[in-house]
Parts: sequence; C-alpha cells; structure tokens
Amino acid sequence: MRGKIIKGIAGFYYVQTTEGLYECKAKGIFRKEKIKPLVGDDVEISVTDKDKKTGNVDQILPRKNTLIRPAVSNIDQVLVIFAAASPKPNLNLLDRFLVSMEKQGVPAVICFNKQDMVEEEEQHRLRHIYENSGCRVLFTCAEKNQGIRQVRELLNGKTTAVAGPSGVGKSTMVNLLAPEAQMETGEISKKIDRGKHTTRHSEILLVGERTYICDTPGFTSLAVWDMEKEELKDYFREFGEYEGQCRFQGCTHTHEPGCRVKEALDEGKISRQRYDNYLEMYTELKEKRRY
Repeated sequence: MRGKIIKGIAGFYYVQTTEGLYECKAKGIFRKEKIKPLVGDDVEISVTDKDKKTGNVDQILPRKNTLIRPAVSNIDQVLVIFAAASPKPNLNLLDRFLVSMEKQGVPAVICFNKQDMVEEEEQHRLRHIYENSGCRVLFTCAEKNQGIRQVRELLNGKTTAVAGPSGVGKSTMVNLLAPEAQMETGEISKKIDRGKHTTRHSEILLVGERTYICDTPGFTSLAVWDMEKEELKDYFREFGEYEGQCRFQGCTHTHEPGCRVKEALDEGKISRQRYDNYLEMYTELKEKRRY
C-alpha cells in the first residue's frame, strides 16, 4: 500500500493512505543503510493489523528534494514567518534561513506577521531590504485574519513547509490555513498518549486539493557551517546581478578593491542590512577553517 508520511515521532511514522492513517515502524534495513524516513516521504507500507491500522514502512519512494532544517522531503516552497514586531524580527536569523533554503534549492516566501503592530514606514523598510533577494514578501496579521487570502493563493497546489522562530504567530497562521489540523493531530495524539498538540515535530496537513502545509518546530538559531566561505556569496541572490563584474576573479565581495557588489552597496542597490549579515556569516565560515 502506498501513502505519505505526515508525522514521525518516537520511532513511529504516521502514514496517510487512501484507507486511512496507519501507525508504522521502519524496517531494520533503513537503519542498516543509515536511511531515515522523513515527513513528506512517499512510501510503500505493508499492513500488520488492518483493524488497528498498523504496519511497516517497506520502501521510501524517490524524493524530489530533502531539507535538512527543517527535516522534511518533497517540498515545493517554504513560507518563513517572522513577526514584524513583538518580537522584533531578527533579520540575521532570517538571512541564515534564506541562505539555507537557497543552498537546498527551495524557493522561500517571507511572511512578516503582526503587521498591525508596525507603521507603514517599517513595513516599507522591511520590504525594501528583501526586494532583491528573490523572495516574495508578504505582510499579515493572523490574529485579525488579514492577508491570509494572499497566503492561501501562494500555497495552492503546492506542498509548503511553514517555518519560523517561536512567538511569531506561526501556530495561529497554521490553524487559520488548516482549521481541521487539531482534528487530524488528535488521532495521532491518542495513539501516542499525548495531550494538547504543540509543534515539536514536523507534520504535514492537507489544506486543499493537492495542497499541503508542513508545520515545523520553531527555531532560535542557525549555523551556516556546512559550506565553504567562498560559496556563501552564491546564496545571496542580489549579488548575482554583478557576477563577473568585479576587478578580481573569485572576488568574495568583502575587502577586495574594485568590487562591483560593494559599489552597488554604496549606490543603494543592495541592502546594507543584508550585506552586513553576509559579512558576519562569511567571517564565521572563515574562522571555522582555523579550527
């Protein structure tokens, strides 16, 4: 039987099939081959008890992509949610997440929630910072159901991972997009004897025809240590316009003379905020090589 893993917790994988939700264990061959099933995986299962709806994951079907953080597969895009205020958006953390998505080849949509807590001037500032990043920028207020229609339109027909730090209204947003989510997770909660649902693990929710969202745990920090410092510039989309225009080949856009990216920065064509975050990440990667 074929299905999709919609949640994984405590060694069990919950697989949605045309015949309902099955609680499955992964066969030992996966551990032997050091392969771990992921939320979002399309899998083949064998049923061990049809009445209790239990089974085994026998095969993981080919993945379209695999995200490391969050650990999910077969994703079309990521909706990354930060609060416009309360808490104040940590744009360094946001840029780290965007770099991670660029590296993994997954398009990102930036959603600044709690728009009612900031003036239009601040909204304009945030939009200006990311206008050349290659990401769509949205402003919403989940508490007041503002901007949600626009979000729904972007999600339609796709599988979208919803990510962001804690306290930004991510759960409120997910509940608006998938009001049946509590009902769906309730069945799993009964099986694993847990109380009220909180997002400690990734899970996929059906929100419309061929439309899924993958709710992921909140994050507070992200390292960018799984790359070389020379490749970091490739993940800042706005730098690409000036590729090959610097005086020196292999320019890292840091301290080299005749750097076209730094000239664009001085001309206001590249966000100072984004560039400063790039320098910070570049320095971290440079320091990493010393140890």
